[in-house]
Amino acid sequence: MDFVCDNVNQRFAPSVLGWQALHGRHNLPWQRSRDPYRVWVSEVMLQQTQVATVLAFYERFMERFASVADLAAASEDDVMGLWSGLGYYSRARNLHRCARVVVQQHGGEFPRTVKQLSELPGIGRSTAAAIAAFCFNQREAILDANVKRVLTRVLGFQGDLSLAAQERTLWQLATSLLPEQLNDMPAYTQGLMDLGATICQAQKTACSMCPVHDLCRARQEGQPENYPVKTRKVLRKQRTNIWLWLSWGAQIWLVQRPAPGVWARLWSLPELDDSQSLVGLSHSWPGEAEFLTPFTHALTHLDWHLQPVRWSLPQGFTESQIAALLAPLGSGRWIGISQALTLGLPAPLRRLLTSEPRSLSDLSI
Repeated sequence: MDFVCDNVNQRFAPSVLGWQALHGRHNLPWQRSRDPYRVWVSEVMLQQTQVATVLAFYERFMERFASVADLAAASEDDVMGLWSGLGYYSRARNLHRCARVVVQQHGGEFPRTVKQLSELPGIGRSTAAAIAAFCFNQREAILDANVKRVLTRVLGFQGDLSLAAQERTLWQLATSLLPEQLNDMPAYTQGLMDLGATICQAQKTACSMCPVHDLCRARQEGQPENYPVKTRKVLRKQRTNIWLWLSWGAQIWLVQRPAPGVWARLWSLPELDDSQSLVGLSHSWPGEAEFLTPFTHALTHLDWHLQPVRWSLPQGFTESQIAALLAPLGSGRWIGISQALTLGLPAPLRRLLTSEPRSLSDLSI
């Protein structure tokens, strides 16, 4: 920690506060309240997701679940249905679990300290600190992806953040830079987030507009893109499946995905390993397969190559005939598309069900 000089310690917070007052973001919907519920939901939604994407989801979510009690009382399908499209669905499941804990164990009131907040399901140290700083003026540092980038660049912090010890050091440094006045904590915390989101971006920097450019080691070195240092890379995998879109009249066949795993407990189309599996399954089915445009869905660690295949079963079939055909696929449910769209669905399936077959190339991600 020796490289944090008095000049940085004394000037950093005032510079961020001054910039935030003039140039920071002030009209985001979750900034209109110091309600910890609203701040918490926004912080969870913003994890690994851009503000522009979150805005519409946040407004719909708050309209449906206006309080933590409303969220706690909801079914998982209702929650996942409104979350569908935001991705990283474990966030929504933890959000739901956490709401129930807050209601059942804390009387519907969020704890005020980072320690207590961090004990709630799905709330890590940085999210807990954001709630404490924004809602309760607690002098707590946050360390989300944007803030890590700003601080490591300003400080020239070369520690590998893949290592827990180096991340702990950065937490200490972040705490040393906090403003002394508790009333400054909301604006300071927002200012750091705004700097990372608008000025000090991962692939693009606007150093001349940065309020701390004269303090920034990375700017002096001329290589801000070298920070933060994180050597451990996620190894991407490849996966290919048939996505079987079965229809019977106005209904489609959906299955609930297992947990844990990708898209855990979301409703989706049955998956088959390959075309041979499809042939083996459908050799006695009436009709024929309609191969739609294949696409690739990019997840954090996986490129998933999906081939949608639509198959319409005769409306005249009885339930027992249909059940015999579907027995190899396991349990599921027939549901109309409009009702299906209210459930928690993977984003590419939602687009598939609302797209014309001829335009499915638009699904590529």
